[in-house]
Amino acid sequence: MPFEFQGKHVTVAGLGVSGVPAAKVLHGLGARVTVVNDGADERARAQAAELEALGITVRLGDGDTLPEGTELIVTAPGWKPTKPLFTAAGQAGVPVWGDVELAWRLRRPDSAPWLAVTGTNGKTTTVQMLASILKAAGLRTAAVGNIGVSLLDAVTGDEEYDVLAVELSSYQLHWAPSLRAHSAAVLNLAPDHLDWHGSMEAYAADKGRIYEGNHVACVYNVADKATEDLVREADVEEGCRAIGFTLGSPAPSQLGVVDGILVDRAFVENRHKNAQELAEVSDVNPPAPHNIANALAAAALARAFGVPAAAVRDGLRAFTPDAHRIAHVADVDGVAYVDDSKATNTHATEASLAAYESIVWIAGGLAKGATFDELVAGAAKRLRGAVLIGADRALIREALARHAPEVPVVDLDRTDTGAMLQAVQEARRLARPGDTVLLAPACASMDMFTNYNQRGDAFARAVRELGA
Repeated sequence: MPFEFQGKHVTVAGLGVSGVPAAKVLHGLGARVTVVNDGADERARAQAAELEALGITVRLGDGDTLPEGTELIVTAPGWKPTKPLFTAAGQAGVPVWGDVELAWRLRRPDSAPWLAVTGTNGKTTTVQMLASILKAAGLRTAAVGNIGVSLLDAVTGDEEYDVLAVELSSYQLHWAPSLRAHSAAVLNLAPDHLDWHGSMEAYAADKGRIYEGNHVACVYNVADKATEDLVREADVEEGCRAIGFTLGSPAPSQLGVVDGILVDRAFVENRHKNAQELAEVSDVNPPAPHNIANALAAAALARAFGVPAAAVRDGLRAFTPDAHRIAHVADVDGVAYVDDSKATNTHATEASLAAYESIVWIAGGLAKGATFDELVAGAAKRLRGAVLIGADRALIREALARHAPEVPVVDLDRTDTGAMLQAVQEARRLARPGDTVLLAPACASMDMFTNYNQRGDAFARAVRELGA
């Protein structure tokens, strides 16, 4: 039964990119809105003033107390389930939604279906590839959710869409109990955000929510059994199919790679004997193994929606990846310099290291509780050398000493932003023609930089100085 907002007291938990639009939409629907926020900095005060001018109540510096009379909470996705606000809501029987749940509830009956993507790594790239493929098929679409167009804007605005490519984080999925996608994909699962979810099991369960109630296809990673297990556990619509993607030759009901060709053995007639060519590996930019996997997942979702094979090829060719994702910066003296500053955890860095044969690795930053033994052991044979920066570089240095003792290591005992120039200079000294100097930090950036974008920009500037 639809939720009636007129006259309801709704508490919005958190300002920012999701809270402010949610408050405005709810106010426009006639709800009595109170916004609570932990912080009271200059940005929060400015946002509060904007909302208060509309007649919305804002309480800054108190995000833990449940406002009296609250009938629904709409929370920013990053707020932990253990916050006292949500404990109080549970005791009072007050439901808690995220911005994704609110958007789902506000859809019109004839609104565009959702093709949804989650995973530890690769979500943004896959959703952008998917949107490019859908556009190549002549469909009105947008990349929404964690990226691009706001989901609330997409479902309440005047723009009409045929289908939406939706990126969803584990946080968003945790607070979206009613979501029922046309088709969805879990790209991979690796330990991440465990401080928020409490355990790997809880993290995986929240990721798996994306499959609940799927209509046509649950897309999983053949190389990551945990994703297939989530499909098996999901309660889906009758007739919904499990569709795998693999970098190897595909079995029936899978997409994969044969002789440099992306092929479909899922959405074809007589899939036990037939396959459909979709694109060439060279159509994927960049054609690194994990990015080919992203392309296959995007293709599977597009094919589930009925997109023709030619549109998959055209969409992949038209796709340009965001900055700092395996971005080739320059070749200097026969050495390639590649910026993958977006590789902020070990799972993403493992995929990045697997894309090159001989690497001088620039790594380090804030480890966020990660360990590096498995990562280093798997990449040891590919490492020409390593240059370490950042607050937690000792953890990587110790893993290298245990699992790759023959690899020369330069440990830069500095955390200022100028360290990147020295790191690139040291990497140049270690590299030989044919090598790749790879910035794939396996760590967050905030010990030295504002974000991974600034870190990647510093790397690119340093590389350009080499070639000057």
